Amino acid sequence: MTEPETSHLFPHSHLSQHSQPSTPLPGRPLPLDSTAQLLTRITAQLGSQLSHVRLNGTRTSMTPTARPALVAVAHGSRDPGALRTVGALLERVRELRPGLDVRLGHIELNHPLLPDTLAGLEGEAVVVPLLLGRGHHVKHDIPQALATAGRHLSARVAAPLGPHPLLVEALYERLVEAGWHLDARTVHGTGVVLAAAGSRDPDSAADTRRTAMLLSERLGGVPVLPAYASVPKLSTPFERGRPHSPTVPEALRALAARGRHRVAVASYFTAPGRFAAESAAKAPWIAAAPMGAHPAMARLVLHRYEEALTHTPATARDAEPAPLRACALAPTLASALASA
Repeated sequence: MTEPETSHLFPHSHLSQHSQPSTPLPGRPLPLDSTAQLLTRITAQLGSQLSHVRLNGTRTSMTPTARPALVAVAHGSRDPGALRTVGALLERVRELRPGLDVRLGHIELNHPLLPDTLAGLEGEAVVVPLLLGRGHHVKHDIPQALATAGRHLSARVAAPLGPHPLLVEALYERLVEAGWHLDARTVHGTGVVLAAAGSRDPDSAADTRRTAMLLSERLGGVPVLPAYASVPKLSTPFERGRPHSPTVPEALRALAARGRHRVAVASYFTAPGRFAAESAAKAPWIAAAPMGAHPAMARLVLHRYEEALTHTPATARDAEPAPLRACALAPTLASALASA
């Protein structure tokens, strides 16, 4: 797992190595500032004070306005690595936005549960699902938790993390970490299965297909087939073959039938867990780790937070997810294979 890149945040340091104050030796007087250093300090302090003065001469408050808390919502897992991974991701978020109140709540299996986190908040909050599509948890579980949170909290619900180019960047770099490489000899026999959680919701499947298409573009046109580690049991024959299929083994066989035997499994999961482990075990070539605390994931969490703040505030009683921008769907399994 790479360390967060922070050099781009401060591309030009205002203090060179020679301008750093040295530690005085015992018994020696403190060094005097030069005239240039004194003028620089006075100018900086004056600019800071003037920033609090309005054009009419009145003074603004020196106290910064508190921003709404960011409540990240994870699914929860029996895998102890999941909680550690989500915690590391939120630490990256805090590093990118010092002073922002960042909380965690779970849908199930881990503590704190989302209702408990909401009960400890007052004022405003933005709920950011650490989920990758518009499934049942985003559409029903999170709004229901907010509806029962009480009038002490005014909350907005951000869109789920996916689909988004930052997710694709995290997926790509996890593949590279696992050993992804292409050359003229192997490119025509290579493919990728994007292993995701299953859902009955067609919007969730559409979001996964969109991510598969974006990842294929990032990989230079290598076919990427979305597949599901947990395909829900369907009640009627009509429902079979709908967007929440194929399974990971079915996608692998479909690629092999087209001569794609060098297949990697990309883990479309926020954190480790049973589904991610089972999908990785089926990889005939390499299997990438879940996206986890990748720096792009932390930036995406903050992007969804800021995006939600541009929408009309919702109370805890009627909060609904901020809408995703409309996007074209990726090709279906059949059309994707036809072009493989």
